[in-house]
Amino acid sequence: MPSGTLYVVATPIGNLEDITLRALSVLGAVEVVACEDTRRTRALLARHGLTASLVPYHKFNEAKAVSSLLARLAAGEDVALVSDGGTPAVSDPGYRLVSEALQAGIPVTPIPGPCAFVAAVSASGLPSDRVTFRGFLPHRAGERRRLIASIEGEDATQVFYESPRRAAAALRDLAEILGPRRAAVARELTKAFESWYRGTLPAVAEMVAAAPAKGEFCIVVEGADSHSAMAKESLPTTGETIGKGFEAPPSAARAEARKPAGASAAARLRRLYEAALASGANRRAALKSAARSCGLGRAEAYRLLHER
Repeated sequence: MPSGTLYVVATPIGNLEDITLRALSVLGAVEVVACEDTRRTRALLARHGLTASLVPYHKFNEAKAVSSLLARLAAGEDVALVSDGGTPAVSDPGYRLVSEALQAGIPVTPIPGPCAFVAAVSASGLPSDRVTFRGFLPHRAGERRRLIASIEGEDATQVFYESPRRAAAALRDLAEILGPRRAAVARELTKAFESWYRGTLPAVAEMVAAAPAKGEFCIVVEGADSHSAMAKESLPTTGETIGKGFEAPPSAARAEARKPAGASAAARLRRLYEAALASGANRRAALKSAARSCGLGRAEAYRLLHER
């Protein structure tokens, strides 16, 4: 019996609309979804009209969960791996399952999508041709300062994640050791109170120290080479809350409200059906997957799909 496939599925980092059609198709078709927090994943699935069998997979049960999931994959079941937000195995659980699945000869397929550090770099205004992602800084102050000192001469833009409890202290250390380099800090990306702080490291450190200590932070700092070559091109010192990250634009909301319920269901069914075809499914499998995702019987889905 051929093994199943492990799908590594990126999910929203905040705004639940930030999910691809292909991700929805996969999440609606697999036998099981391995997730950090079943409550958060169930809420995401419900937002998009999906149901799935969920099993917990996180750092505290990883050894046991990997063994169970590999057995299911070996038995021919397809498994989707998700984290609480973003791309699994990128500063999130997942590496061990992916590694052991590959060692066992099980196909592993990424379903790309949101990733917090990529989003932060894209809107930072700092060089993005060479980027080093460092993940979370060490919790202990001494270890954190030693790490920062060790990368002082690196030319690539440096990117870090940090918790709200340690963000201000981490930025003070970055400013003290790296000096007045340009930096951009994003807080609660894509969420209702998304905030950005841009300027030199000392200026940004002051703004963050005075800001609400809520939500995860992503810190983007220019490299040593950029600092010397582009010193005159300073980022304007700004701190702003974007706000209303979950609301659709008014025009989009009005357009959605004007759609008849049947038309909306048919359009969603067709999107999922076409996404499944694009991912390599045959027509029968694509129809089954789309119908299941929409909570429809196959006959009803067929009728909606072919209505004119």
